[in-house]
Amino acid sequence: MGRSADDRPSEGHQQVWLPSAGHSLGLGESGSTIKCVCRTFVFVWPSRSLTTSIQREHLKVAAEQAVLVCVQPTGRRDTNEDPFREITALTETAGAAIVGTLIQKMNKPRASTYLGKGKVEELRLLCEQVGATLVIFDNDLTPAQVRGLELVIERKIIDRSELILDIFANRATTHAAKLQVEMAQLEYTYPRLRAMWDHLGQVVGGAPIGIGTRGPGEKQIEIDRRLVQRRLKRLRDELAEIEQRKVRQVANRNIDHFTVGLVGYTNAGKSTLFNRLTAGGGAFADRKLFATLSTRIEKWDLGGGNDVLLSDTVGFIRDLPHHLVASFRSTLEETVYAQVLLVVVDVADSSAAPQLATVNDTLDEIGATTQPRLLVLNKVDQLDRSRDLLPWLNRYPDAVTISAATGEGVELLTDRVREFMLGPIAEVEIISPLSDSRTLTFLEQRTDVLSRAYDNGDAHLRVRIGRRQVQQLLARGASISINGQPPQEGLKKQWNIDDTEVASLEPPHERHWYT
Repeated sequence: MGRSADDRPSEGHQQVWLPSAGHSLGLGESGSTIKCVCRTFVFVWPSRSLTTSIQREHLKVAAEQAVLVCVQPTGRRDTNEDPFREITALTETAGAAIVGTLIQKMNKPRASTYLGKGKVEELRLLCEQVGATLVIFDNDLTPAQVRGLELVIERKIIDRSELILDIFANRATTHAAKLQVEMAQLEYTYPRLRAMWDHLGQVVGGAPIGIGTRGPGEKQIEIDRRLVQRRLKRLRDELAEIEQRKVRQVANRNIDHFTVGLVGYTNAGKSTLFNRLTAGGGAFADRKLFATLSTRIEKWDLGGGNDVLLSDTVGFIRDLPHHLVASFRSTLEETVYAQVLLVVVDVADSSAAPQLATVNDTLDEIGATTQPRLLVLNKVDQLDRSRDLLPWLNRYPDAVTISAATGEGVELLTDRVREFMLGPIAEVEIISPLSDSRTLTFLEQRTDVLSRAYDNGDAHLRVRIGRRQVQQLLARGASISINGQPPQEGLKKQWNIDDTEVASLEPPHERHWYT
């Protein structure tokens, strides 16, 4: 049972190996084996436990015949929503065929099988009747509950988090995304190793019997936990380097550009809106969940010589596994440090209100709390009645209504973002050293210069400039005066802002929230 160096995963592999790929471990008298594959895990439970072997092949659900199970608290009122609506979309995105559904209302799930005894038997009969090979729960299960269900139903059981991880694994294309998904999978799997391997006994030393090899030995689970921990450490170190590079990139970008982030629930139309607003476009837009995993950034021309950098990144979803949120921090850097967030909501969706709550909660969780958020009510062209917008506009009077598909409302959205970019406009005199070419270029290209004068190595420019543009100049380290006063005093007097706002000139990308 000892491992050689060749049994360890190579540096380029996407997933950790527990034993080596294709390696079979004997289980003593039972004669059963347990196999592992390189991507994730293939488990063949001991024959004494199940009459039919269950293979959990690297969490793949594509082409499987699936029964969906949902457990809801007793007394919950969901008058407008199909309880299987979202898990159905997730399952279809993963590529499985849905052949049946089962729902149970209960306040306290059973510790052993989550479902009640009668429902477990009903689920077993349903799976046999429809020929299901997979059962997907719209809930998170403990390892013991998964094992307990598989013992009775004799089919593969996966929960909501496992399904989302499978979708992310299939959609990951960039190196960083693959590392992030692998880390999330291992974080999810690590506490479940005991349930996966509890049929294995202790491992006696692989070296010849002698001094130093006596004693109870080491359990297989302890060996495999060390392997997982070792791989997780490598992933964390590599992702930490990626995150640090990303922070530097975003910081430099925010100094030179005003940045806007598109955020929202998955399938809210963010990528379609991104393609509509940017000249380059090219974001993958599809009516599937998590169509976008990596961040795409393009220039958005606001007119009048003003432009911003617009970013589109992964969508959010209810009960998004916290391992994924933690792992995708480097991808979400653009969101955390954007200077304005456009929160896109599919207003034609009956679940739009809870989806918006999920997005806001996730933004708070990742630390995107310092910048303004502009609510964008998308897909108004799909509303059956225009009066369906009234509750939204009454509650969020500053929201912008648009249709990313038709272009309706995009001009108003552009105007609102331009207001955010410039801030209140005022006519002031700015004095800057002639040696500071970066500041002078900024003023000439991004403000309305009314007059110019030069004296003793300084440039005196009369300009129409926005308050946020002044703040951006100061964040870049510009040495300027405003109407003959220090910049902080000039800001307070010209734009009537208090000391608190002056003290908060530090841009979002300088407020390091990560550890």
